[in-house]
Amino acid sequence: MLDWTRRTFLGAFSGLAATSLAAQQERGSSIAGKRPARGSIKITDLRCAIIGRNPVVRIVTDQGISGYGEAESTKPYLKPMVLFYRDYILGEDPTDVERVLLKIRRLGAFKPWGSAVSAIETALWDIAGQAAGVPVYKLLGGKIRDRVRTYNGGVRFPMTGHSPADYAENTARMKESREGFTLIKQAVGFHNQGMMNAVSDGWYGEARAGAPHPNRGLMTERGLSHVIACVEAMKKVLGDKVGLALDCGPGWAVKDAIAFARALEPFHITWLEDLLTGDYTPYVDADVYRDLKQSTSIPIHTGEQIYLRQNFKDLIEKRAVDVVGPDPADCGGIAELKWIAEYADLHSILMAPHGIFNGLFGLAAQVQAGAAMPQNYIAFEYPLGQPEWWYEIVEGLPNPIVQNGFIDVWDRPGLGVTFNVQAAKAHLSDEDRNFFD
Repeated sequence: MLDWTRRTFLGAFSGLAATSLAAQQERGSSIAGKRPARGSIKITDLRCAIIGRNPVVRIVTDQGISGYGEAESTKPYLKPMVLFYRDYILGEDPTDVERVLLKIRRLGAFKPWGSAVSAIETALWDIAGQAAGVPVYKLLGGKIRDRVRTYNGGVRFPMTGHSPADYAENTARMKESREGFTLIKQAVGFHNQGMMNAVSDGWYGEARAGAPHPNRGLMTERGLSHVIACVEAMKKVLGDKVGLALDCGPGWAVKDAIAFARALEPFHITWLEDLLTGDYTPYVDADVYRDLKQSTSIPIHTGEQIYLRQNFKDLIEKRAVDVVGPDPADCGGIAELKWIAEYADLHSILMAPHGIFNGLFGLAAQVQAGAAMPQNYIAFEYPLGQPEWWYEIVEGLPNPIVQNGFIDVWDRPGLGVTFNVQAAKAHLSDEDRNFFD
């Protein structure tokens, strides 16, 4: 029998460890030989085309993989800003998403100017997923849900007027839509100028034109009563089967916002969005939102205009709202959306991403991010392909896309959708005719 002294034991253990390490290194070398060497894929071009009205980003690589991202259809002017970033990212490895973003992220800004960075970020994840042979959600930590809830912000029917009865009829049509939405969002108050103009002198202020949602002020009694009556009519149609969220502003005076929220408490509204600041407002005003939140039991929501996690810091850390709604096409992209969701979850704040104008690649990005969201996730806003021919030029979407208010998460690499190039080329302008070449 061997004399197992301390010295002989340690010597034997060291020999086994060395043998094991050598075996691991040999296996590692074998595995490494099957993968592309680090840095073997490079960005060779950044392109942007306006397809329909959506700016579409294409990142081209030297390995024949292209990634796509899409900005909102309300921003056809964005193309020069996208191309501004081209020289910063050429030659970079697109699968090192964060390294690329560190070069350009700080050059964006609040809505609308963060959109270019956000579209580029989405295209980078599309490439990273394709290069790894996995869907993007795998790179975000993996999915925790097999289907993602979406809410109706984009399926719309013509309004015949702006009375409570008109809103009841319009909401009934949404309730019966083929997507079977479990949550519908409707625009009210200063986010719906038709509703505000339906009564004379609805607020103490002068109607203005210009950038989106320019009006604000103290409502008159008749103005506030009209908005409340329209909401009551919509909620009566939906009952307790379908939730009702309200896109309200920005523009409300704090006292009006509190009175409005308290009046609606019996109707169990899912959230009140952007009452004070919001859409195209280049600041947050967390302290005032906290005053509003503490005055009502209805969840208070904002965030679609905010760029980057740092600018959600006050809203989240002060617990100034109940729900945050970043838009991945504005906040900095897919990973930025996930980061904001995780930080909000640490503070018991819910997540309902914006995205009404983000198009079909934006839809795919929302599904991938939504699959990996923490459990504070409610639903994302459902975007449409507009014009209708968008559905003829994109491949990989399920048919139907939405079933009973949910979208099944698909498992194809990257975003899992791509262009039918021949079909898409027919819709390119002369200026963009080389986009797919």
